[in-house]
Amino acid sequence: MSTGIHGTPQGEAPVPLSVLDLATVGAGHTATEALRTGVEIARLAESRGFHRYWVAEHHSMPGVASSSPAVILAHLAAHTARIRLGSGGVMLPNHAPLVIAEQFGTLEAFAPGRVDLGLGRAPGTDGATAAALRRTERLNEGADDFPEQLAELTRFLDDDFPDGHPYARIHAVPGPVQATSPGGVQSADRPSVWLLGSSGFSARLAGMLGLPFAFAHHFSAQNTVPALDLYRESFRPSAVLSAPYALIGVAALAADEEREARRQVLTGALSMLRLRTGRPGLVPTPEEAQAYDYSPMEREFVDGWLKNVVHGTPDEVRTGLDDLQKRTGADELMLTANAHGGEARVRSYGLIADAYRLPRL
Repeated sequence: MSTGIHGTPQGEAPVPLSVLDLATVGAGHTATEALRTGVEIARLAESRGFHRYWVAEHHSMPGVASSSPAVILAHLAAHTARIRLGSGGVMLPNHAPLVIAEQFGTLEAFAPGRVDLGLGRAPGTDGATAAALRRTERLNEGADDFPEQLAELTRFLDDDFPDGHPYARIHAVPGPVQATSPGGVQSADRPSVWLLGSSGFSARLAGMLGLPFAFAHHFSAQNTVPALDLYRESFRPSAVLSAPYALIGVAALAADEEREARRQVLTGALSMLRLRTGRPGLVPTPEEAQAYDYSPMEREFVDGWLKNVVHGTPDEVRTGLDDLQKRTGADELMLTANAHGGEARVRSYGLIADAYRLPRL
């Protein structure tokens, strides 16, 4: 049995396996059910040796209930004990860096030593919603200022603004300032910062800063290898990492039969089709997805989308994941199971764990 980073048992998996949960809401279900399913998946992932569990910030999407990652993660911290928890990611331009530092400092206090802060530069929504979030119509400003926002956030997390800086006397609490206060005792841990991306910008920045990098292969597969190559070429050792560490998000779903897996993943494909054509909604049922009258252009989109979803029987999924890892050289695979119902998603993670003979902890 091999061992993943931070000593996580990995069974026969070539690299650590993790979970990305979008808290998807299917037709006929509620956000409450979706979030409860997330707890069930997090506990299963912890008990079966998955390395980390992330949630992603999205807004104004009826089928995705993960608009508030910090709130969800606080709830998950109370229902888990070992698995790393994090954001995949928080969209930094939507928020003041101090607010994020405070939120994730609080999470670190809840779950010391197991919090990841994954950061993205996209809004995680459409332009109008982004304007409502940021209270400004200058939407490009946030993305263009991302390196400066990241630097500011990092200084709040480390509490190390230089003397004379306007924020030198401002402290993110919980945080390191508590250790320097009279009688203060503070954990040495702080959230682990990751950069997320679906193109080359964050890949290069993560490499230059010596940070771990997570790439969204599940919706930008054509850019995966170029982005990872750019990250590795740009990498400079840092106090955080001595060598590059790249994770990729992978859409993957296993079922007892290949036909059932195809039936389930078609719901996610139709949901994405509707999102891409300006019609976001709840995740359709398998029956609705099968009965939908696809135009030739829609069928082409769905078929192209499904080519990048690893699905089938547990052994087929394992083979697909192993091949993808070899092709990309990813140091970790983060699996997201997009389907209509929570039962299929929970079942999928269990089957994948069995296929890799991940240990029961």
